[in-house]
Amino acid sequence: MSEQTNQKESKTKGGDWLLPPRRKNAVMPGLYLVATPIGNLGDITLRALDVLALSDRVICEDTRVSGKLLEHFGIKKPLLPYNDHNADRQRGSIMQMLRDGGRVAFISDAGTPLVSDPGYKLVRECIGEGIAVTALPGANAPLTALQLSGLPSDAFSFIGFLPPKSAARKKHLSEWKNAPGTLIAFETAPRLYEALKDIHEALGEREVAVARELTKLHEEILRGPVSELIENFKELKGEIVLVIGRGEAEAMSDADVEKELKKALKTMSTKEAAAVVAEISGRPRKEIYNIALSLRSPPARG
Repeated sequence: MSEQTNQKESKTKGGDWLLPPRRKNAVMPGLYLVATPIGNLGDITLRALDVLALSDRVICEDTRVSGKLLEHFGIKKPLLPYNDHNADRQRGSIMQMLRDGGRVAFISDAGTPLVSDPGYKLVRECIGEGIAVTALPGANAPLTALQLSGLPSDAFSFIGFLPPKSAARKKHLSEWKNAPGTLIAFETAPRLYEALKDIHEALGEREVAVARELTKLHEEILRGPVSELIENFKELKGEIVLVIGRGEAEAMSDADVEKELKKALKTMSTKEAAAVVAEISGRPRKEIYNIALSLRSPPARG
């Protein structure tokens, strides 16, 4: 008979949670990357609760933050901190747990693990040693902000936390100036005003959405041209996600177009390569397609 927990119904501060019986053998040995709520505790998934309840150990950024989350859902598990300060020291012991067949859940303070959080080195070691790694989808602040921004979502880049100093921040933003898609970044509320000014200086006029306190009671999205957001600046508190609209593509030279096409044609069809290079070059797709055809065609013999 498979091992089952005695928990048929777990009453929490957030309401009554009726869960199916949990079977220990339903969670196989390995590393589980578990997304946790970014504000509203109701955004936890049933699968996440099962994995957290059936794991042997929960790896987290801050045991105080994660302890409150687990307590809310009536889950008691040993917690091991894993953060920027101790990751190199802790990784060896975590790997040994996994080598010994442990079921290890990995969570961040909020949201999807490894998104601007430590953990990728641990995942790489697991992959290198053939240890099973799986991810449990769930709450994610960058994608939630993108959905609510009203900005194009067909292509986007998450560029992490913006640097705290203005010069470094403008340099970082400038590196993404010609990215063919929407940009998403994390920022702190106290630095927001200066960050908006640096966005305007480094990227020019862009549509921007400032998302704060996502999924929480006081969720708020401010949208508009960055110059207007600066002029009518409103001091905010809480967690901030910046969503920055794409700029006007700058026309690319013939030489650069051919260079990009040759690179793209190595792995794409003529049509696909032309579409990609037209997007990043700012030139008509039909024109780029004709250039791509000429590069595909063998030279005429004299």
